[in-house]
Parts: sequence; structure tokens; C-alpha cells
Amino acid sequence: MPSLRAAALTDIGRVRRQNEDRFLHDAAVRLFGVADGVGGLPGGAEAAQHAIDIVDNYIRGLTNGQQPDLTAIVLQANSSVAELGQKLSPAMGIGTTLTFGHIRDGSLHIAHVGDSRCYGWRRGEFRRLTEDHSVENEARMRRARGEVVYYHEANRNALTRCIGQPTPPDVDLIPRALAAEDRYLFCTDGVTRMIPDSELATMISQPGEPEPVLREIIALAVRRGGPDNATGVLVYVDSP
Repeated sequence: MPSLRAAALTDIGRVRRQNEDRFLHDAAVRLFGVADGVGGLPGGAEAAQHAIDIVDNYIRGLTNGQQPDLTAIVLQANSSVAELGQKLSPAMGIGTTLTFGHIRDGSLHIAHVGDSRCYGWRRGEFRRLTEDHSVENEARMRRARGEVVYYHEANRNALTRCIGQPTPPDVDLIPRALAAEDRYLFCTDGVTRMIPDSELATMISQPGEPEPVLREIIALAVRRGGPDNATGVLVYVDSP
């Protein structure tokens, strides 16, 4: 059984009238993550909460020794959120990002759809473990393969995948073997648009407990304008 310390925190920010972010912080089943209801659509908070509930209930419902199928969990969340969207917003639907990790068998198993992120810190090295499913980022990756891609600047942050879309999304799965003193940050774009990766790396490397570090991260995002909800879950691995 891994030895972990974790903290979770969310803030509405200074602009939004509602907090549409949600987080997973279920130490009993070693499940952590975030969901960010899609702005510009009604029902963002409901979409995020619904997706989080489905993931948590699925993992909690596993029997001893049963291995979860993270792709199946995410696709179940997608279809269920899409169905809820037909009730809450038939014309437009509802949507959310979903990025979570489940710790089992000495590894962190990450499932990811959208532009929330998971970062990993190990022995002084800080890495982004997920790729944003946004117009700008996917255009950048396609250009790196030699493709010619154009997009309108106004759409640069638009999602190319989300939970609640009519067709099942591709799910990114990222397995990562745990090591002692690893640190993992799950966060929404209300954090990452305000704090660059280099600064997050410095903050996460600080000694001490995860809660004050996370509180400092969220507070900094809000101090820098807080244009969006800011949410994070910070996990420290004492021993895998």
C-alpha cells in the first residue's frame, strides 16, 4: 500500500459568477483529479460534477483485485454527461474536461480528455504529463509532423475533445511507475493560464506539506486576476 499525502482546493476566482470546477480527492481508493465545466455552455458545473461522480463511483465499486478499465470509465462518463445535456440543454449540450489518476500496483494510471493538466515532479525534474486537447496545441503537434494547419486566433483555446460530446472522445492513457518523493499536480486551466510551468515547478519543489503549497498556487492564480475558476489536487508519494 503506497504512503501518500494529498490536498485539494478550488477557488471561484474574481470574474466568474459560479464555480464550474470540480475535483477528485478520494484517498481511500487512491483516486485524484479535476474536471472543468466547459465555459460558454450552460450546465458546466453539472457536467463536471456528473463526470467526477461517475469516476468515483466506478472505482469505489471495484471488487478486490479487479482492474479498472479507465477508457471504459471515461466513455461511460461521456455518454452519461451527453445524456444529461439533452435534459439540461437540448440545443447546445453540456461538457467538461476530465483528468484523473488512479494509483494501483505501484503506478499512477492517468486518463485525460480536455485541457486540464497533470504534472509530475521527480528528483528536481518537472514534467507536464498530459497534452492539451485544444485547437492551438493540436495544430502545433500536427505542424511538428509537417502538416499545414491554420486556425482562427479566436478559437485557439477551444477544446477539440471534451466529456459530453456527441461522439465518444479519444482518451489519453498515461501510465507512470511511482517513485519515492514523487509529486503530482492535477489542475484546471484557471491555474495554468496564470502560472507558467517554470514557476509551478519551483513552487511544487518546496519542502513541507502539500496543502500550504497548493494554497499558495491557487492564491497566486487568483491574485494575477483570477479570470477563471482555479482548482488543483496535489499528491505527494512518500513511498510507492
